[in-house]
Amino acid sequence: MVKNLAILVAVFSLQWVALGEEYHVGVTGDDSNPGKNSKPLRTIQRAADLAQPGDVITVHAGVYRERINPPRGGESDKKRIVYQAAKGEKVQIKGSEIIKKWGKVRDDTWKVTIPNTFFGSFNPYSDLIKGDWFEANGRQHHTGAIYLNGDWLVEAVNLDAVLKPAGSEPLWFGQVDKDSTTIWAQFKGVNPNETDVEINVRQTIFTPEKTGINYITVRGFDLRNAATPWAPPTARQIGIVSALWCKGWIIEDNEISYSKCSGVALGKYGDEFDNRAGSAEGYVGTLNRALTNGWNKATVGSHIVRNNHIHHCGQTGVVGSLGCSFSSVIGNVIHDIHLTELCVLPAAVKNLWRQSGWLAAAGDW
Repeated sequence: MVKNLAILVAVFSLQWVALGEEYHVGVTGDDSNPGKNSKPLRTIQRAADLAQPGDVITVHAGVYRERINPPRGGESDKKRIVYQAAKGEKVQIKGSEIIKKWGKVRDDTWKVTIPNTFFGSFNPYSDLIKGDWFEANGRQHHTGAIYLNGDWLVEAVNLDAVLKPAGSEPLWFGQVDKDSTTIWAQFKGVNPNETDVEINVRQTIFTPEKTGINYITVRGFDLRNAATPWAPPTARQIGIVSALWCKGWIIEDNEISYSKCSGVALGKYGDEFDNRAGSAEGYVGTLNRALTNGWNKATVGSHIVRNNHIHHCGQTGVVGSLGCSFSSVIGNVIHDIHLTELCVLPAAVKNLWRQSGWLAAAGDW
């Protein structure tokens, strides 16, 4: 009897292990590999393409420069797809690329010209920050950024400002024409060709293109440097990590930083009405459309964002409109954010939402 029980336990254990695969990713890997620990894949995206509900993707130490677009999620809280850094290993995923071949212009100012083909279909230096409730203050703001040794420079109002000697906050300025992008930047006392200089090239780092990619875990990564767009409550909301109109994500134990707008987004889908509300009253239409797009507890929200270190984001550390309903944001350290509120929902909109009963359902921010 005891022997038979032992056999049953062994069989059950084997069945439990067989429920999910573990795919390994490493900087020395190859995407033609099977993804075993001894033969890892090279890109996280390749692992994402292979992973099925119940699978785990373990990423090993190194710097990965890619955008992950998970094509599918898990089936339930117990059968999710997990993306994790290998235990005790530092894994950086960046939306930026290293740039060399800078030429000195004068004093602290250097210049580089890059073919537009380098950026593909998305060029952050022609992509403006804009949208409902964004105040440009009479100047242009782009989603591009320049990083020197991990910290970003400030976008200048015009080229003349960058051609002057650098002040306490070094500046950059970009200009895009038909074939190329030229960037001027102040590097005080530094040769940019001999140190770490990077530029934004990706809008986000971990965001599905499709909505309804549910039950995903993102754990233990250093995610940084992305050209994220402005995220008002009336538009598609994208951060460095985005649970885009999804359900049941867990985002935990990550460092999320240097996002041009938002760090973590738990927001809504996009449609032809994005950035067209323009007022609290117009936002009511956004709420009504969300209902027709399946806004309820069974389909979106119920995320957990916990124990992350979120910093240096131009708009918000954590943002969420509608898609954040029934979520928990706990134990995070958030600092160096342009606005102090986690959500940029205007007070007038909050009042309308509260009166209609939806704010109580989503949680009062």
